[in-house]
Amino acid sequence: QVQLVESGGGLVQAGGSLRLSCVASGSILSINIMDWYRQAPGKQRDLIASVTSGDRTNYADSVKGRFTISRDNARKTVYLQMNNLKPEDTAVYYCHAEIFDGRYYRHATYWGQGTQVTVSQ
Repeated sequence: QVQLVESGGGLVQAGGSLRLSCVASGSILSINIMDWYRQAPGKQRDLIASVTSGDRTNYADSVKGRFTISRDNARKTVYLQMNNLKPEDTAVYYCHAEIFDGRYYRHATYWGQGTQVTVSQ
């Protein structure tokens, strides 16, 4: 069974940095796109960064220039380096990936359980 597990969230002061990690495990034949989403209380879940298998990246305007997404295909891991954090970045951050599942021999999308990021003034 495919799983995504995030780590690296926490409490940080405004202007600080955090690095999130998300490791994929299970019956994985290949991973296409890997994304980070976030959801603040009372708001919808928004896509903030994505990286393709060819390392093409895309960012939401709200994080462009401050966040960097990267991936290590050998470790089946995606990272989100977050710099110059602001209180409005406070949210639960979710990893998401499109994976070719070797058990069922099909493409499917998967979500991690989420990790809390809190930025104080």
